[in-house]
Amino acid sequence: MIDKEFHLERPLRWGMVGGGRGSEIGYIHKNSALRDGLFTLVAAAFDVNPERGREFGRNLGVDESRLYDNYKEMFEKEAQREDGIEAVSIATPNFLHYEMATAALNAGLHVVCEKPLCFTVKEAEALRKLAIEKQRVFGVTYGYTGYPMVHQARKMIENGDLGEIRIINTQFAHGFSSGMSELTSANTRWRQDPKIAGPTYVIGDIGTHALFLAETMVPGLKIEKLLCSPDTFVKSRAPMEDNAVVLMKFTNGASGTLWASAVNAGSMHQQKIRVVGSKASIEWWDEYPNQLRYEIQGKPAQVLERGMDYLYLDDDMVNSFRIGGGHAEGLFDAWANLYRRFGTAMDRVNHGERVEDVMKDLWFPNVNDGVEGVRFVENCVRSRDQNSVWVDYQ
Repeated sequence: MIDKEFHLERPLRWGMVGGGRGSEIGYIHKNSALRDGLFTLVAAAFDVNPERGREFGRNLGVDESRLYDNYKEMFEKEAQREDGIEAVSIATPNFLHYEMATAALNAGLHVVCEKPLCFTVKEAEALRKLAIEKQRVFGVTYGYTGYPMVHQARKMIENGDLGEIRIINTQFAHGFSSGMSELTSANTRWRQDPKIAGPTYVIGDIGTHALFLAETMVPGLKIEKLLCSPDTFVKSRAPMEDNAVVLMKFTNGASGTLWASAVNAGSMHQQKIRVVGSKASIEWWDEYPNQLRYEIQGKPAQVLERGMDYLYLDDDMVNSFRIGGGHAEGLFDAWANLYRRFGTAMDRVNHGERVEDVMKDLWFPNVNDGVEGVRFVENCVRSRDQNSVWVDYQ
């Protein structure tokens, strides 16, 4: 279980851009980052409306002198302080990620960024290059991979329990935009605007979560080619898709599908993954994240439970259990596991380790994973724009 005594010499001085009043994702960032004492929130530019952002920050107890009108002012003024921020989380709409992350890295800050990193692979690779040049940790919030049972699945696949991997089917298919939800929800509205969200809606917004879940469970997974078939069922959203199916062929010979949808009426999340091998299969569902279904051909199906002694996670992941087996852990626990890793990586780099070495030694969703998410979206767009044909993965 979690080592409650684990701490750094001092908490990392942390700031936020975005994530202000009414932001669900901002609330998740704050609660998860502060949970284990590795970060302390000392500065922010919470809102495009500075007055509203300052009021929000005051209510959180942030020093009013360190509540800024915008991220540029925050980075500039914090750099002048001996106790200035060392890390920043970017929780803004997609179109701002690239410029903000670039500015943060140039200001010498470690970065935690919402996905997608940006709109193009060229921009994503520029961020990766800059993060290495500046020797800064760059984390990406693929929050669902903070669940320990995802990593139990990874260990079982690495161990050969499933045999040769043949099929990987994954989906993230909710129903919250089955109607014209954008009329009443600003958070939905911007996700359907290509100027703000980028060239896709559900592929970039939730499809990349499903993809990274597969990449985490199946180490070394590489797409060889794909076919993307999008739909726009609520026609006012065109040209943005609200449903898409992606067929994939992987370099190891396996096949896969990814279903991303916001119009799966009646569904809450339906983020599921099933990995099928020559000997057995596993299945995980984020609405039941503490369980992993394990099915061996010719034997009764088993349900593996988080926190039990029969799991064979690395000690590193066993230490991600936040409470004993039988007690449900949820999204804040998964995100807190990621922020614990982000903070540990940042502290190690601050103490002289090279960021490349830390990324090899410590698992966390990093800038390389962010680049691959953007690459996936770009290849899906290539297929879509050629009338949904198979394209070689670039």
